[in-house]
Amino acid sequence: MVMHEQLINPTVEKFKNEFKSEPEHIFLSPGRINIIGEHVDYSDGFVLPAAIDKYICFAVRKLPQTHFCTIIAKDLGEEYTFDVTMEVKPDQQMWMNYILGVFSQLQKPENRFCGMEIVFSSTIPMGAGLSSSAALECGFAYILNELFDLQLSKKEIAVIGQKSEHTFAGVKCGIMDQFASVFGKEDKVIMLDCHSLEHQYFDADLKGYSLLLFDSCVKHSHLTSGYNDRRKDVEHGKKVLWKNFPEIEKFRDFTLAMLEHVKEEMGSISYKRCLYLLKEIQRVEIAAKTISEGNMEYLGTLLTETHAGLSAEFEVSCNELDFLVKNALRQEGVLGARIMGGGFGGCSINLIRENKAEEVIGTISEKYLEHFNIRMKVYQVKISDGIKEYTNEYII
Repeated sequence: MVMHEQLINPTVEKFKNEFKSEPEHIFLSPGRINIIGEHVDYSDGFVLPAAIDKYICFAVRKLPQTHFCTIIAKDLGEEYTFDVTMEVKPDQQMWMNYILGVFSQLQKPENRFCGMEIVFSSTIPMGAGLSSSAALECGFAYILNELFDLQLSKKEIAVIGQKSEHTFAGVKCGIMDQFASVFGKEDKVIMLDCHSLEHQYFDADLKGYSLLLFDSCVKHSHLTSGYNDRRKDVEHGKKVLWKNFPEIEKFRDFTLAMLEHVKEEMGSISYKRCLYLLKEIQRVEIAAKTISEGNMEYLGTLLTETHAGLSAEFEVSCNELDFLVKNALRQEGVLGARIMGGGFGGCSINLIRENKAEEVIGTISEKYLEHFNIRMKVYQVKISDGIKEYTNEYII
């Protein structure tokens, strides 16, 4: 557990300095990546996420004699105190809304809470699309479940995290981020049906290969409007498909031949959107099998196909990300690359032979700086376990 010391130790030190006592518990709540399956979570598709070795660390102590909970966000230099016996409401401190949103759902007569002291710190980069918000929500829900024996299932914790984001943070996110943070397993990817929440694990032994995220450090302002427009395009396409093929139950069961049949009626924009989605849903199922068989060459090909679809058919890429992907694919040792997340900025995910990783990072960083005058950030991630409590043996 040496790899966690750089996060755990400073968090514990901060706790000792602020509260003049030792924490009783340490929890680690991970961020996540999605290997493949973008924009299919609202179209009856599958996603293939995994928890990663970037975490929020919580140092926690229960205070049975009080009813005040004090939470310190070490990295932000901010703190917040609330009364666990009073109804909580959204606050101007945005980070706290993820926590308050969780607490509001669990404020029931049967759940008897007392005071707490909490310090948290993170190695999940903010704004890089690695779901620091899901790690915060689900981490806090997990803590309450453990400290107060709430008997929540993992699935309930994930849903509570998602609802917190909907109600207190005002973000209508899907369930994938929270699910991956809670259900993650080391060296396993999760094939998740975002509607039924049925899921299965596939082996993901990446020895000899690196998953590198190249952060474009841009976030274009049309992310939200672009996302909403894509959803409208897709909904129109679905209506046309179901009008012509009412016997089909789920969008993922439409065939490409059916889509071709209604292409003219649907119109070129909705056709392109649905074409990408149906192909991407198929790619996720193939990728799950491919990664479990250790066929990294083919996995790389699937990632690159996804990028082409997101760029040309779904049109959610941008110049910076197209540049990163195109130039990465020219480098020796790069098996595949694609935009990751909603689009219009953020990171690309790159599958690279481990012995070529440093060379590729150097080349792409230089090219990106030269072309856009932006210093790209790089995150190497490993597939990790979901939320866990860590015992005192890991604390200084």
